[in-house]
Amino acid sequence: MKKKILSVILAAALTCSMVVGCGSSKETAKDDKAATSSSDGFNVTVNFASEPMTMDPALNSTVDGGVMANHLFEGLMKWQDTGEEADGSDGTVDNAELTYGQAESYDKVENEDGTVTYTFHLRDGIKWSDGKDVTAGDFEYAWKRLVDPATAADYSYMLDSVVNANEIIAGEKDASELAAKAVDDKTFEVTITTDVPYFEEICAFPATMPVRQDIIEEKGDQWTFDPSTYISNGPYKLTEWTHNSQIVMAKNENYYDYENLGPDTITFKLMDDANAMLSGFKSGELDFIQDAPQAELPGLIASGDMKILNYLGTYYVCFQTQKAPFDNPKVREAFTLAVDRTYIVNKVTQSGQVEAGGYVPSGISDADGGDFRAEGGDYYAPTDEDYEANCEKARQLLAEAGYPNGEGFPVVEYLYNTSDAHKAVAEALQNMWEQELGVTVTLNNQEWAAFLQTRKDGDYSIARNGWISDYNDPISFLDMWMTGGGNNDAQYANPEYDNIIKQAKATSDATERMKLLHQAEDILVGQDYVVDPLYFYTQKYMLADGIEGTYYCPLGYFFFGYTHQAN
Repeated sequence: MKKKILSVILAAALTCSMVVGCGSSKETAKDDKAATSSSDGFNVTVNFASEPMTMDPALNSTVDGGVMANHLFEGLMKWQDTGEEADGSDGTVDNAELTYGQAESYDKVENEDGTVTYTFHLRDGIKWSDGKDVTAGDFEYAWKRLVDPATAADYSYMLDSVVNANEIIAGEKDASELAAKAVDDKTFEVTITTDVPYFEEICAFPATMPVRQDIIEEKGDQWTFDPSTYISNGPYKLTEWTHNSQIVMAKNENYYDYENLGPDTITFKLMDDANAMLSGFKSGELDFIQDAPQAELPGLIASGDMKILNYLGTYYVCFQTQKAPFDNPKVREAFTLAVDRTYIVNKVTQSGQVEAGGYVPSGISDADGGDFRAEGGDYYAPTDEDYEANCEKARQLLAEAGYPNGEGFPVVEYLYNTSDAHKAVAEALQNMWEQELGVTVTLNNQEWAAFLQTRKDGDYSIARNGWISDYNDPISFLDMWMTGGGNNDAQYANPEYDNIIKQAKATSDATERMKLLHQAEDILVGQDYVVDPLYFYTQKYMLADGIEGTYYCPLGYFFFGYTHQAN
């Protein structure tokens, strides 16, 4: 493996994660901002994506859904404003840090058998949006629901460190046997198999946030669609969901920190048209956007109107490894090597992204404070300096796979979700593969929710993908590729890989653990070429003048609940 030190794009160990993308419906929101804002109060209108696939925090696997969940629900832990300016924000956004949420404290005990027990003590006065008390039993129900195979949650493995979780997920034990229980209404006890360095961050993750058992048992999967049954425990509550138009949240009067909250309402406009986003921002309909037409980006960034923040994530292509022709690792490697990443970041995306020489991005910690990507180096030369050599090897690999000069290679389709940015990348990839490998690649875009389902079902050949870390640890990028994993969209299966990940999760020796995780990435990218990393993300955004108090966690979460108008 060629060694090359990549620039570290994140200095702090702050994290938040998931799948990245832009929204769905081509119908842009036409309602005037004032239609959903009170005339006297302060209201914020933002855009992250289009129609969400789900509003159930246990079933969500997207960043936009995670942002919403962080306003509507609260876990045992949460993210708070540090008061320190985020690099690249020009003073418009602060950094976030982990703190207590629904819990006011916890005790941690290492047991004689090597397990570790966390005992969380809940705050006084915490309530659901309908006024009922939040209890430890609500967390017990939510955590057991998450690992229950009947829930079919992509993130069930988020709790695989909890005793009995893996057996429950595999259907070998009942969900009731999860070592997460309410000792009493104010005390929640969790026992994990070994000391996990990122466990506190898991306790702030949307999938582990509490949900109401009585509501779900009565309404089933329909509980999220009606504000009267969408009972939450966070700083805001759902008041409106007009599909393909907007989601409106209002301050939750039962939230323990209600008096300090900012906007009366936060409206999430559901749209995926970059032109409409920028137009809405300029007209004042939108206070926050994350995207703009590709042609506008260089000018917006140069003027300082669009800010660029650090982001712990990788934009990549995944292959359907169970279907020909991408069931052959030589074909996957050939397609990976035929990509000119320098051209993509300099000429296509133009937002400060860094070419990816591996899957786990820069900024993810290694043992002893090192950087995982810097330690692992590159699996191929990611820059255009060696592009022709990469392409020559790619053509050789394709010939070895039985397709000399692309002859006999079937027409394959590249799947992406509706977005000018994703379209531009798709067209660049299409041209590179056709020019360098002599193959034919067609393009297919789908709206956000349909795209997610198609990719999850494996009904594709090549698909756009992206992953933002759930916490600052390489396991967040690597355990998702275990056989049968809920986020394993490549449908990859390798017993050797599974075993290495299991070993990494079973050891508390930091050095040995990182050694195993490097071995796992060696198999994933250096041997099996399951994913084709293009670049490491940066986070771009535009925020209206006069709005203060927004803060950000570099796994894609923006927080607007404490924003206010500048004096």
